Amino acid sequence: MTAVDAPATGAGWRGPDGSGLRADTGHSLTDGVRRWPVVDGIPWLRPGRDELRQAAVAALDAGDRRGATVLLLADADDWWDGPAPPPRRLRAALEARTLTEAVDLLGLGRVGTYFRHRWSDPSWLAVLALTAAHPPAGRAVVDLACGAGHLLRHLALHGHTDLTGVDVVFAKLWLARRFVLPPAAPVALVCADLTAGWPLPPAAAPRHVACHDALYFLADKAAFVAAAIATAGPRGAVLLGHLHNARHPAGRAGLPLLAAEWTALLPGATAYAEEELTAATADGRLPAPATGAALAATEALGLARDGAAAPPDPALLLPAGCAPLRRNPLYVDGDRAWPDDRWAAEYGRRAATYLPPRWPDPPRPDAVRRRLLLDLPERW
Repeated sequence: MTAVDAPATGAGWRGPDGSGLRADTGHSLTDGVRRWPVVDGIPWLRPGRDELRQAAVAALDAGDRRGATVLLLADADDWWDGPAPPPRRLRAALEARTLTEAVDLLGLGRVGTYFRHRWSDPSWLAVLALTAAHPPAGRAVVDLACGAGHLLRHLALHGHTDLTGVDVVFAKLWLARRFVLPPAAPVALVCADLTAGWPLPPAAAPRHVACHDALYFLADKAAFVAAAIATAGPRGAVLLGHLHNARHPAGRAGLPLLAAEWTALLPGATAYAEEELTAATADGRLPAPATGAALAATEALGLARDGAAAPPDPALLLPAGCAPLRRNPLYVDGDRAWPDDRWAAEYGRRAATYLPPRWPDPPRPDAVRRRLLLDLPERW
């Protein structure tokens, strides 16, 4: 299966029970018993929602693609505690011209703020450092809990061509397809619940499997990591980022673990303190691994295990050369302004280490690596 042909043909996708899927129409997949909707090239494969699945397929069968999209946009993950937006706002989101407008109409709240300012936050810089130190190196990439596709976009712009993103929330994948990913990027997206069944077959070739900013939410972390290892294959790579440290005051959200418990999940992995990962990207260098006390004290860990020991790719620390750069929208009338109090509490302290309080004039020579200038999507 390649990223290019998977959304159109269904080749290689698996249902929640592990059964193979095939396309039965241009807008649905089937395992021979159940039918699953495909909207904007995104198969929706969530189990336990038969009423929604059937309603979306029926709308597509009737030629009502917009209606099917609105149904799936209303579906959230089990952690979301915000109100569902009314259907009229979801229908209005279909006409949104920008990512900013769309996340507001979709009622994504704090998640929408996170998506809009992902290119500035310290955990994104940590993702870049971890990926540069342990790059895909020509292997197919699978981004688990990919959200709105920020990492997939970064890798696509850097020339990587076999990319797959999996997330449990259709609205996030829809945002990725509409606003974040380059229009011609060869990226397959699939909506699936990775706690119930993985939509990908076992690795026929090594894969680069990543999961950032999500694993601390899951209860059965060991099963997830074991499945990621199997998906990567023996000469593949597994990267796990922003693993909340239960010992740190800022790392207690979700279901965190102690540093030693995280490292035990991925034996043989190189471990990093997130503060070092963030600083490395801002400094334009590769990160230094951490052990012992440094790991025990970090807010969050990054882990990487690569069966092929691919050499680092420092180019991944920076935007691709083809990407146009724009002033960071956190600067308003020359002053740095966090988007809201919640973002400030979670990211502001560390973001202030690389984003100065005033827009520098003249521009600094390190403006790109310190995120004063960003490679935002055209329709940000």
